[in-house]
Amino acid sequence: MIYFRAGRLRTTFRATAILVFLTGLLSACSPAEIVNAFGATGRYSRYIAQPYGIPRGNPRQMLDVYVPNGGVARAHHPVVIFFYGGRWQDGSKDLYQFVGEALTSEGFVVVIPDYRVYPQVRFPAFIDDGAAAVQWTQDNIDGYGGDPAQIVLMGHSAGAQIAAMLGLDPHYLASVGVRDVNIRAVVGIAGAYDFLPLTDPKLQALFTNANGLDATQPINFVRHDEPPLLLLHGLDDTTVLPRNSERLAAAAHAAGAQAQLIEYPDYGHIGIIVKLAAPLRGSSTVLADIVAFLRAHTSGP
Repeated sequence: MIYFRAGRLRTTFRATAILVFLTGLLSACSPAEIVNAFGATGRYSRYIAQPYGIPRGNPRQMLDVYVPNGGVARAHHPVVIFFYGGRWQDGSKDLYQFVGEALTSEGFVVVIPDYRVYPQVRFPAFIDDGAAAVQWTQDNIDGYGGDPAQIVLMGHSAGAQIAAMLGLDPHYLASVGVRDVNIRAVVGIAGAYDFLPLTDPKLQALFTNANGLDATQPINFVRHDEPPLLLLHGLDDTTVLPRNSERLAAAAHAAGAQAQLIEYPDYGHIGIIVKLAAPLRGSSTVLADIVAFLRAHTSGP
């Protein structure tokens, strides 16, 4: 396990003001504003609302594909599938165009799916949706210039729990025919990996299942041959406590797996993910840390 804390970074007044603005947009769930303000850079092509899963047609089983300029012609870009957060109860892929822009600017094809949420479904339906999105990617991404043999799973908050479950518990991807060797790594940002006991009644209802609550915790599926992990967490996160990432990294290390933990002083739960937005990248190493890890575990086109 590689562990370090990112140094404190001086933030300008302008960057702080932008952070407050972006945080407000995400908290208010205003996808149109954030897409219009920070997504339309012209550096990528976006293919929206591609249906996945069976049967087709569920509005929560759609995904967007982001392709770097020239990506389809220059095939075999590594692929990042990003799962957003929202307490497994809400969220929209349209809010996270800035994530697609950030990673396509570094040469990656990006897939951002919507997935079914509570109360329409309960665990493990949203993990099953994640697996179906990975299956779609394996079967179709070469048509968008992506390499189906180089897939990285990435998520923020509840989405990081989904990514971690898919990467650590092999039965989800195996059940839809996804090959283990195609999953090169997992990146979790402010993720929920070890969050028992549940005190919130909605979360209790959401996660109660026939296999017990232990089956909902990524930390219980750590194994020595799991994909390499990158776990990023803000030390000021009071929504998903940093101990989630710290404990998962320690468990992976104890199992002989590869895990890198980076903690950022002064970053909160939303603050860490909006550091991927173009106006804030210069005040943070979050994108650079992710890209360095991705490049270490994939190869370019």
